[in-house]
Amino acid sequence: MVKAIRVHKVGGPEVLQVEDITLPQPGPGELLVKNRAIGLNFVDTYFRSGLYPVPQMPFVPGNEGAGEVLAVGPNVTEFKPGDRVAYVATLGSYAEERIVAVNSTVPLADAVSFEAAASMMLKGMTAEYLLHRTYKVKSGDTILVHAAAGGTGLILCQWGKALGATVIGTAGSTEKAALAKAHGADHVILYREEDFVARVKEITGGKLCAVVYDGVGKDTFLPSLDCLQPFGVLVSFGNASGAVDPVNLGLLGPKGSLYLTRPTLFTHIAKRETMVEMAANLFGAVSSGKVVVPVNARFALTDAANAHRALEGRGTTGSTVLMP
Repeated sequence: MVKAIRVHKVGGPEVLQVEDITLPQPGPGELLVKNRAIGLNFVDTYFRSGLYPVPQMPFVPGNEGAGEVLAVGPNVTEFKPGDRVAYVATLGSYAEERIVAVNSTVPLADAVSFEAAASMMLKGMTAEYLLHRTYKVKSGDTILVHAAAGGTGLILCQWGKALGATVIGTAGSTEKAALAKAHGADHVILYREEDFVARVKEITGGKLCAVVYDGVGKDTFLPSLDCLQPFGVLVSFGNASGAVDPVNLGLLGPKGSLYLTRPTLFTHIAKRETMVEMAANLFGAVSSGKVVVPVNARFALTDAANAHRALEGRGTTGSTVLMP
């Protein structure tokens, strides 16, 4: 028996229940992993609240973690018991141990801590595809990163800067603005006090941005279109403020023949070779010092409900991990 967080009905943080569960032995192509750290992500709240559908009830939330292999399934040759690993996978991470597919798992170098790995598999791999695949940021670009002091935001700021971009971020407080600046943002707009569209125009001298990375959603979506230069790309990859309202695509033409996309990490990592390539790029950026993954809060696994309250209350910066 291992301790896990299970959800029997969708709702607020109070539906996260601590329970004992029994795991099966790993099957073909599977590993049994002892979690040493579990990543906390906004997408976890979407599954918990019912915004995103789940395959079955009850379910164990969480998509990422890092730890040690306890056992391997039949014919698994890529990993062995004792190996340090990190993964981003289907639901099931909020547990002391979990079964995870080999195809969702990457080896973890000794130089990368379990906490850092658990914090960056989903957020860092998201930043990887946003910067290198959805829109390939190049030197001289100006990019806008909403929620720049969040877990994904801080990685986007650092990595975008390392790629030669001018990085504009938005943040909700002077403390968060300072954090974003310390992690590569050239300019940070306090969105509660300033009109971010007007400030983007001012900062860029009217040239606007090549791309807007928007993980906030409802509150920022339409104004973000006005931050883009002709042929610019609005990348909507999250809904921290709520789901985006239905969009009139006719807006994109007169605003500059803009592009709009709603990518997901799991589409990008569906192919094993692509996932390994993305992880290698991410770990390389971290190992070289271009990207530092700040773990700014830790909660016990059994305190997952309060971790969700802090996340949804925008009371966190950087990455937060659950500790089994």
